[in-house]
Amino acid sequence: MKQKKWMMGLGTIVLATSLAACGDTTDDPSMEMSEEQSMDHSGMDHSGSGEVPDGLMEASDPAYPVGSLAMMTADHMPGMEDVEATIVGAYDTTVYAVSYTPTTGGNPVENHKWVIHEELENPDKAPLSEGDEVVLAADHMEGMDGAEATIDTVEETTVYMVDYTTEDGEEVTNHKWVTESELEAMK
Repeated sequence: MKQKKWMMGLGTIVLATSLAACGDTTDDPSMEMSEEQSMDHSGMDHSGSGEVPDGLMEASDPAYPVGSLAMMTADHMPGMEDVEATIVGAYDTTVYAVSYTPTTGGNPVENHKWVIHEELENPDKAPLSEGDEVVLAADHMEGMDGAEATIDTVEETTVYMVDYTTEDGEEVTNHKWVTESELEAMK
């Protein structure tokens, strides 16, 4: 009986703490999340198999052809900004930043960059619009495949699959995705 009361008390404390953490912080600028905080990539599979979704079209004239080198300016993952990337794939598509709650539970992921149109489950014709609700068919992060998501941004562009080595020396192969605006020509 004592153990049951103790567990109920602990459950009440955890619930109260969780609810307090969900309070409205919109009036307190110090409580706003930075982009890095809202995009926890600890469950991200940085490397990929190199397989691409059905229907994804290779870019006919990409700014960075397959086999070329480019400098990444993307900062949506730790260790990728200002490192050299080798282009292993270039595709013309619509790319989305999305917010979703992982199917495995856990904290919501906000403004995840990037999911391409071909990685959505039965989408309407591209491009979709900001605020549209979709189901993800991508597996870049644990709990992403099958998750319901909201589209935050939409961009029609060339996306690239890249190989690179992080600032910490981790070799990443077939990383999906980097947009054309997140690459710069080598100097």
